[in-house]
Amino acid sequence: QVQLVESGGGSVQAGGSLRLSCAASGSSFAGNCMGWFRQAPGKEREGVAYIATGLGSTYYANSVKGRFNISQDNAKNTVYLQMNSLKPEDTAMYYCAARRSNYCYAWSRRAADFGYWGQGTQVTVSS
Repeated sequence: QVQLVESGGGSVQAGGSLRLSCAASGSSFAGNCMGWFRQAPGKEREGVAYIATGLGSTYYANSVKGRFNISQDNAKNTVYLQMNSLKPEDTAMYYCAARRSNYCYAWSRRAADFGYWGQGTQVTVSS
């Protein structure tokens, strides 16, 4: 079992920055593919960034590439999502998720592929 707790959401103006944190517990931190997903009202949950915690490999959705950065702190069992140059369309509930795998293969980055989820943290970007 993996428990995930997100923090760091909030309200910011367009162009601003936020850093989300996801603290993991209950299982080995290494050997997971961890992802940040977001869901806006009336839209499907979409993955925005992923990290393979054992390898440190990272992947990004095109919509956030160059603006968001996913990283990890092994000592704290925590994954971060640094979000810069935020846009109103980034407004959503953001979720941290994990799946037990050493890799974040492209074909396994859907929300349905992840078995562990945090409670979510709201990010609101105003224009």
